[in-house]
Amino acid sequence: MENPDKEVPVVENVTKELFLSEIYPARKPAILRGIELGEAVRTWTPEYLSTTVGSRPVKVHVCPSDKMDFVKKNFAYKNLGFDELVQRASATGPLTEFFYSENEKYYLRALGDDARKDCADFAVQFPEIANDLQLPCYFDDSQFFSSVLRLGSPGIQLWTHYDVMDNVLVQVKGSKRVVLFAPSDALHLYLSSDKSPILDPLEPDLKAYPDYAHAQRWVCTLREGEVLFMPALWSHNVLALDFGVAVNVFWRHLDADMYEKRDPYGNKDPSVAGRALQSLDKSMQSLSALPAEYQQFYALRMMARLREKFCSADADGSGSSEKQESEEDGK
Repeated sequence: MENPDKEVPVVENVTKELFLSEIYPARKPAILRGIELGEAVRTWTPEYLSTTVGSRPVKVHVCPSDKMDFVKKNFAYKNLGFDELVQRASATGPLTEFFYSENEKYYLRALGDDARKDCADFAVQFPEIANDLQLPCYFDDSQFFSSVLRLGSPGIQLWTHYDVMDNVLVQVKGSKRVVLFAPSDALHLYLSSDKSPILDPLEPDLKAYPDYAHAQRWVCTLREGEVLFMPALWSHNVLALDFGVAVNVFWRHLDADMYEKRDPYGNKDPSVAGRALQSLDKSMQSLSALPAEYQQFYALRMMARLREKFCSADADGSGSSEKQESEEDGK
């Protein structure tokens, strides 16, 4: 990698006022400490969760490998009782009951009541434990999009991806390693839709993905009782270091009418961006009618226009300035 890793900054004794006045406007990730999260940090043991929530069925990602690959789909969706999921995911040795192998991994991303229409709402889907957790709400109620319970096995690693909405990841139990990338690094991540094929950002295959060597990694370890703020469009990769339980809260940074209305997962690009990408696909298809040297010439002209319009230092609120800072630091 060309650039040494950056550490995600830690901010102590965070209040709503501090978040809104200093952290949020910077549009960079930060670990937030000192937020009162309620009794969940102390009470959410595997035994408590299993007993309190019970055997209600949930749909779970089950993966024979510890690295989940959304492109190759190396996992399957299975139904388990919540208590059975907790028991398997928190097990410290080989499993006695399993789908694929005694070392398989589990990952729950809670869904809405109707997964095709409803956004996840932690208080609605898990009322038995909702009052245990005090979620930070640093936005107007009208901006709220979803709150997602996440639970996983030690060692499970979620594919690199970005979210189109701002969010906080509230780590209730266990710890995670999180690697993030600024929006300006999109060219180096080989993104397809909102996902990258780079499964392990610390041990990448640079022969397959040589441009990744130019990316700037932001790295942190998120521990129990801490909250990670992740602005929209910051790609991230999450590795569970322990049996983990967390709740993700997403809210709309843009006006509500900028987002796709039929998007319960909140992973579709803003509607105007989606239309622009579709127009680009049509332009590329038009150029394909020309000989190769013409295609390259006009593609480069298009790239030059886009760079001039959108990728100047003034237009880039995070990545360009960060690259400049890196150069000034002797990188």
